[in-house]
Amino acid sequence: MVMPAYGSGAQPTVWQPDNLDELQALKSELSGKYCYAAGATLLRTQWEGGLVPVPEHMISLARIPGASGVHVDGDDLVIGALTRLCHCATDVHLQQLPLVQSAMNAIAAPSIRNLATIGGNIVSGVGDSIPALLVYDAQLYWMTDNGMEMRSLSSWLNGGRDGSRNPNEVLISIHISMKNTSFSDANSERTSAAHEISFYRKLGRRETFTASLVTIAFYGEVGTDGRWNKIAIAAGGGSGMAMRLPESEKLLLGSEASIVQASALAAAVVSEFVTYRDAFATEQYRKQTAGNMLGAGLWEALCS
Repeated sequence: MVMPAYGSGAQPTVWQPDNLDELQALKSELSGKYCYAAGATLLRTQWEGGLVPVPEHMISLARIPGASGVHVDGDDLVIGALTRLCHCATDVHLQQLPLVQSAMNAIAAPSIRNLATIGGNIVSGVGDSIPALLVYDAQLYWMTDNGMEMRSLSSWLNGGRDGSRNPNEVLISIHISMKNTSFSDANSERTSAAHEISFYRKLGRRETFTASLVTIAFYGEVGTDGRWNKIAIAAGGGSGMAMRLPESEKLLLGSEASIVQASALAAAVVSEFVTYRDAFATEQYRKQTAGNMLGAGLWEALCS
């Protein structure tokens, strides 16, 4: 059994399992009196703010093999959950997913991105990477009590809404299919036949190092006939849970790509986006801002 790395007194005991078998054994032995840690940037903020108690035990995921780095596996681009945000922002493979790299560069400050991980950003449930990953139909690979399981990011987010999510599960990697997309090298005919339009936007309370008020992502493909043959739109921000916007997607899908769609898209997003109010912004402000950002982004993309 793995031994604790350190911990005494009021500080949590930190455990560092070397593999998934040791991690599974620790989960059983510690009986829920623990939390997982990778970069721990969000955890420290929560502890200092008194939002969550300091746990009795921490399980570091840093030594788990295969949980760091970016690589290609068949048709999938795989991002280890422990990959630092700074690495994701510059990785050559992720240049094929520009919205993900845009999101990485919009999160916190460089010093935080040097420590924080993409898995931690996702598991927070409200990370700014989530809208970008949603439009790429990301799949999440989890270690569960029943073994390894793959689930879509959308279904995992829904588990947070209906209370079915299990906090004891461990995110190992993120998988994004590169098949049947305009940025896939595996289908050169389709690559030449589809024009990709994508953008990511984050609005915060100040220019840098701030939680977002609204975050949006848009991915679309226009065929040789000038019509949208693929559309994916997502919105989130702040402490609200990001979501895909299927009704707004249907508004564009199959129609001719045109700047006149910008205002209709903005109105559809305002109607569909489910968000919240707090001390910084009303629910209507967030809805209207998401609509304006997506409408303006579409207008700019089609004018360029």
